[in-house]
Amino acid sequence: MIKLYLAEDQQLLNTALAGILELEDDLTMIGTATNGQVALEQIATLQPDVALLDIEMPGLTGLEIARRLHEQQPQVKVIILTTFAQTSYFKQAISAEVAGYLLKDGPSDDLIVAIHSVMAGKTVYAPELVVGLTNQPQNPLSQRETDVLQAVANGLSNKEVASQLFLSDGTVRNYMSTILSKLAASNRIEAIQIARHNGWL
Repeated sequence: MIKLYLAEDQQLLNTALAGILELEDDLTMIGTATNGQVALEQIATLQPDVALLDIEMPGLTGLEIARRLHEQQPQVKVIILTTFAQTSYFKQAISAEVAGYLLKDGPSDDLIVAIHSVMAGKTVYAPELVVGLTNQPQNPLSQRETDVLQAVANGLSNKEVASQLFLSDGTVRNYMSTILSKLAASNRIEAIQIARHNGWL
C-alpha cells in the first residue's frame, strides 16, 4: 500500500482529489492540509511514501516544503501538483530534486501513473515544461545583474539593493541601465516581467 499525503490550499480540490486517489486499491491517503506549515509538520510525523504538494499555499509554499523534505526526509517522494506552468517554478522544483511535477489540468489517471512511477524510482515531469526548458533562451544577464534584478523584483529600492549586495548606489544604477539595455526593456517592471517569463528569475 502506497501512503499519500496531499497539501492543497483549495479545500474543494483537496477533498475531491483525495477521494479520487482513495478509489485505487493500492493507494491510501494518510493526511491532507490546506496550509504549507501544517503540511510540513504532519509529513514529518506521518511519514508518507509520496507527498503531493501545491505550490501557492499559506504558511509555506510547496517548493519550500520540497526543499526541506529533500534535506530532512529524502525518502519521501515529492510530486508538485500545480496550475503554474512557469519555467522558473519548474527549475526550482528540479533543484529541490522533486520526483514529479504535474499540472492540475491533466487527467487523474496521469497522476496515478506518476505516483507508481516515482515509487519505482523514476521522475515524471509535465512534457510541456520539459520542452519549455529545452527551448528556453540563454540568460543574457551576468550573475551579478541577475542578483540586482532579483532584489529589485523583491521590492527593494536602489539604496536597499546597494546595501544588500554591498554596492554603491551609482553601481546599482549602472547595473539597472545595463539590464534594461540587454533585455530591451523600457523600465524595471518590464525587465522583471521579461526575466520571469524566460525563467531567469
